[in-house]
Amino acid sequence: MVTRLSHLFLRTLRDDPSDAEVTSAKLLVRAGYVRRQSPGIFAWLPLGLKVRARIEAIIREEMVAAGAQEVLLPALLPREPYEATNRWTEYGDGMFRLQDRKGADYLLAPTHEEMFALLVKDLYGSYKDLPVTLFQIQDKYRDEARPRAGLLRGREFTMKDAYSFDLADEGLERSYQVMRDAYERIFARLGLEYVIVKADAGAMGGSKSEEFLHPIDVGEDTFVRSAGGYAANVEAYVTPVPDALPIEGQPEAVLLPASDTPTIDTLVAHANAVAPRDGAPWTAADTLKNVVLALTHLDGTREVVVVGLPGDRDVDLKRAEVAFAPAEVEPAGDDDFRKHRGLVKGYIGPQVLGADSATGIRYFVDPRVVDGTAWVTGANERGVHVSGLVAGRDFVADGVAEVSDVRAGDPAPDGSGPLETARGMEIGHVFQLGRKYAEALGLKVQDENGKLATVTMGSYGIGVTRILAILAEAHNDEKGLAWPKNVAPFDVHVVATGKDEVAYDLATSIVADLEGERFEVLYDDRPKVSPGVKLRDAELLGMPIVVVAGRGAADGVVELWNRASGERRDVPVAELLQAVRAI
Repeated sequence: MVTRLSHLFLRTLRDDPSDAEVTSAKLLVRAGYVRRQSPGIFAWLPLGLKVRARIEAIIREEMVAAGAQEVLLPALLPREPYEATNRWTEYGDGMFRLQDRKGADYLLAPTHEEMFALLVKDLYGSYKDLPVTLFQIQDKYRDEARPRAGLLRGREFTMKDAYSFDLADEGLERSYQVMRDAYERIFARLGLEYVIVKADAGAMGGSKSEEFLHPIDVGEDTFVRSAGGYAANVEAYVTPVPDALPIEGQPEAVLLPASDTPTIDTLVAHANAVAPRDGAPWTAADTLKNVVLALTHLDGTREVVVVGLPGDRDVDLKRAEVAFAPAEVEPAGDDDFRKHRGLVKGYIGPQVLGADSATGIRYFVDPRVVDGTAWVTGANERGVHVSGLVAGRDFVADGVAEVSDVRAGDPAPDGSGPLETARGMEIGHVFQLGRKYAEALGLKVQDENGKLATVTMGSYGIGVTRILAILAEAHNDEKGLAWPKNVAPFDVHVVATGKDEVAYDLATSIVADLEGERFEVLYDDRPKVSPGVKLRDAELLGMPIVVVAGRGAADGVVELWNRASGERRDVPVAELLQAVRAI
C-alpha cells in the first residue's frame, strides 16, 4: 500500500499548540494525527486512525487467542440498568446524562458492565453455556472536571473492555488469569514497560483488582514497590499495624500550654522542653495531627469527620476518597468550623470526638494509632496542647482510616522490604467483580441440579487511545515522533527532494519496489514543497524508516534514516531493500 502525501489529508504545524501540556499532545497535534475539538475531545485524522487501528489489531488478536469473542454495544445507554446497580447515582458528576424528546433518561457509557450482564442474561440460561468471555473496542465518556494532557485523560476515549461469565468462583479465577496473561502479551507486543500493582476496585466493586501501570513522569498515579516484589497503587497500600502497647503504668496526660507553636516542629521542641518523657524525646511522629475532612454523601448530605494521624504524615486525598467511598472528600472549610463550634481550630484533640460524644463527630485514626501509644495532641482549648495522651485509655476511635500519605522507605505490608515510590499511568485494569452486577440485574442460569445460580463476572479494561499517547510520550526526540514499527502508520517514508526529475523518478521506482515487498509506504511527492520542509515533516511524522532521494539520486544513492536510533547513512539503491529489511 502506497499513500502519496500530496493527497493525504494532513497539515503539520511548526509550533506547539498553546493548550498542549505534555509532549504527546504537542507532537500528535503538530504532526497532524489528531485535532482538538474542545477540552478532552479530539478528532482523529488519517494518520492517527492508522496508529489506533494497529494498536487495536494487536489487542484484538490476543483477546481472540485467549478465547474471547468480540461484540459491539452502543455507547448511548438507558438509565434503568445503571439505576439497578446504583451507579447512576454513584458516578455523580462524572457521567454524561441526557434525555430524549420524550423525557427518558440516557447516559453516554462510562463503562459497560451492566449492558454485558444483560446481554448474557438475554441469551444464556444454562450452566452449559458457560464460561464465556466477551469483549468490545468502543468509545467511553466521562465528564472529567479537568481534562488534561491530551489523550492521556480525555472526556471521550476508546477502551477495550472484556467481561467473563462463570458459574463458580473457581471458574472466575481461571478466566481472570487467562485475561491477565493476555494483557502481559499485549503490552509486550506493544513494547510497553508495565508494573502490575494491587489496586482499589472503587465504584467497580469486586474482590480483587490489579492495575497495569506504565512508569512515566507525567503519570497521574503514584505507586509503590519493594525489591522483594510487592507493588501496589498508593490507594491500595495497607499500612502494617504495629503491636499494641501496655496501657497499665503509663503516666497521666499533662496539659501543655503552647500558644506559640505554629508548626509540628515547634510543638515538638516545646513538648521536649516543658514535658520531656523518659526513654526518648518526642518527635513529629509522636504528635497526633487531627485533620478535619468534609464528606459529601450520595444523597447530598455533608458530614464532617476527623482523622487522627501521626504529625509527620499528611492526608492523601486519593486514599481518603477510597477510605470514605462512595462519598466525595475534601478538606473542611471555614463554614464547617462555624457549624461545629466544638472544634478548636489548631488545637483539636480526640477527647471530645466520636459518634457518641457531645460533638457527635465521627473520629477515625491512622492504623499506627494503636492502643497504648502515647501522643502529643490538642487539648481542645485555644493555646493548649496535651502530652502523653494514651490511645485506648484517654480516647477511643470510631474506626481506622487509611488516609495518610505513603512514602519511600515505608515497609511493604508483605514484609518484602522498604518501599520506593514512582509515577505511572494506568494502561490496563483487571477486576474480579464477583456477583455484584449479576445479583443486581438478575443474571442467573440453571446449574447441574436444575436450580438457579447467580453468575460470577470479571471485568478487564485497556485504554486504547491512552496507550497511543503513552507510546508517543515514550518514542520521540527533539525533532518529532519516532514510532515503533509495530504501531507506526507506515513502514517506510520515502521523500523526493529538489527540482531534478531524476530524484522523483528514483523515488517512484523505490516506492514500487517497497510496495512489491509488501511494505506500507508514505511517499512525499509534493512538487512545490522545499526540501527543508519535507525533511522536517519526515522527522516530525516519525515513521521507523525514512528514505531520501535527493542529491545522490543521479549516482543511484539515497539517504537511509533509522528514526529510532537516529542513524543516517548513504545506501546504493541496489542495496536498499536489504538495508530496509535489516532495520
